[in-house]
Amino acid sequence: MMSTPSVVGPFVKSTASGQQGDCVEVAPLSDGGRAVRDSKDRHGPHLLFSPTQWAAFTDSVKTDSHGTA
Repeated sequence: MMSTPSVVGPFVKSTASGQQGDCVEVAPLSDGGRAVRDSKDRHGPHLLFSPTQWAAFTDSVKTDSHGTA
């Protein structure tokens, strides 16, 4: 049975986030992945991303619509 990784660091939000409180926060997981939660619902559910999934997501964000970094 596969175990669920645990949050091992604080949740932080981007310095580019506004002050309206409608942000997402990200924290490191014990397996090297990341947890993401809604800053308005800190005790609510959060999404877990494996290291591979997180790398794919961040790589895609860094790449513009023309496929160049």
